[in-house]
Amino acid sequence: MAGGKLSPRQKMINLMYLVFIAMLAMNMSKEVLSAFGLMNEKLTEANSKATEKNTAGYETLAQKAAEQAKQYGEAKEKTDKLRVAADELYAYVGDLKSQMTNGLKDAKAYESMDKSKFLDELFFKGGKISAAGKEFVAKIEGFRDQAAQLLEGTEVADVVTTRFGTGAVTNKDGKKIDWLKYNYEGFPLIASLTKFTQIQADVKATESDALSALLQGELSKAVSMTNYQAMVVFEKNAYYPGEKLSGKIVLGRNDPNLTAEKVIVNDKEIESDKIQAGQVILDGPAGSVGDKELKGEFQFKEGDSLVSIPIVGGYSVIPKPNQAVISADKMNVVYRGLANPITISMPGVPANKVTASAAGLRRVKGDSYMMRPGKGNEVSIVVNGKLPDGKGVRSVKKFRIKDIPPAVGMVRGQYGTVKMPKASVARISVAAGLPDFLFDLKLNVSSFKIKVPGQVTVPVNGRTLTARAKQALGRARRNDVITIYDIKASVSGSNYKIRKVLPVNIEITN
Repeated sequence: MAGGKLSPRQKMINLMYLVFIAMLAMNMSKEVLSAFGLMNEKLTEANSKATEKNTAGYETLAQKAAEQAKQYGEAKEKTDKLRVAADELYAYVGDLKSQMTNGLKDAKAYESMDKSKFLDELFFKGGKISAAGKEFVAKIEGFRDQAAQLLEGTEVADVVTTRFGTGAVTNKDGKKIDWLKYNYEGFPLIASLTKFTQIQADVKATESDALSALLQGELSKAVSMTNYQAMVVFEKNAYYPGEKLSGKIVLGRNDPNLTAEKVIVNDKEIESDKIQAGQVILDGPAGSVGDKELKGEFQFKEGDSLVSIPIVGGYSVIPKPNQAVISADKMNVVYRGLANPITISMPGVPANKVTASAAGLRRVKGDSYMMRPGKGNEVSIVVNGKLPDGKGVRSVKKFRIKDIPPAVGMVRGQYGTVKMPKASVARISVAAGLPDFLFDLKLNVSSFKIKVPGQVTVPVNGRTLTARAKQALGRARRNDVITIYDIKASVSGSNYKIRKVLPVNIEITN
């Protein structure tokens, strides 16, 4: 403004200009404070969304680690440690923010948050950094160092070091200023509050970067071509001289971290120590002469369900064929009234090139047959096979036909002489069994007779005592032996009746 002697009117005008300029400055300051407040709101909202996203990432990694511990276990262990450190720093900064806004009537009155008193008194004492200020810096540096160590070897480690840097800052005048003073001394409350929210945002970003880097790293290793190897697969594992080879060479995964939840081959679960390096070790016996099938499945856990990968293969155990190889699963005897399993194969000849015939014989599948013999004491099985060179082979094998041996009467699962109180006898259920028979058969009892000493024999239809039988039982005395005989029984699921069932005795104990 112009100097010299001024009139009262000019002085008034000059004063009005000063007031006007001050008002402009005040309005500008309020706009800046409001802008910081709006930025703080946006960051707070973004932090909430980042928390949800990171939580989902942790859950995904945990699930993959549960499914494939060898491949994802280390990544989960690292992120679990990072998560604890991140939560600790996030909560610590959040507590400072709560202290800063404690006592404010309106947490969104940003234009009134223009004072720097709170942090000036908390972080700085007599021009020096206070214990609280040193603690604040130490918390940030502690998180930074731990995160960088956990993420060592990834690009994220360098990003974290820069993101949470606390080194001295060079101002526009070229002077180095302590990081804490440069960022927080003399700043309005809302500006410092927004910076704290930004630190929390950096924590969430570090968690997200770590999850992406570690998970992506494992996925990249999993699909690497170094995990593949060439495998030779023949259509069969045995050939005659002059035959043409038939097979293929394929690429297969051989990943030491890939292990199945379960592997089943030919209805038998493979031992866990045989499932390794993305493969299954087969070291069992080759078996008897004939074509052998390998059928089963790999089971992998994927999400909440199991994924099944079928196993189909086979091999041959052969000498030079000159006769059929026939083995009865229950010795060289077949039993009348039963479905007897028979295995019929011919060395070096596929099952579909082998035919077998006999009375009561039928093919179930492949080299598995079932025989229900009829009358007579002997049956002959005639086997014809066609070799790869077109020549035929014929063989005959005889089997004896036998009736099912005598069964034994049973009560309470026992046979012979069974001791029990008289009161218990009234509740018995009569059964029949074949304790030493090769087949596991269930027999149904349709009737029996019961003889109590001094009483008339009572016939019973069914398996339990009738009223008349119980009446005769009521006259039995201690040490009396009750005989249950003439037991009629048949094989469950068929009409075959057991020719003879031995009696069972019950000795009354009281």
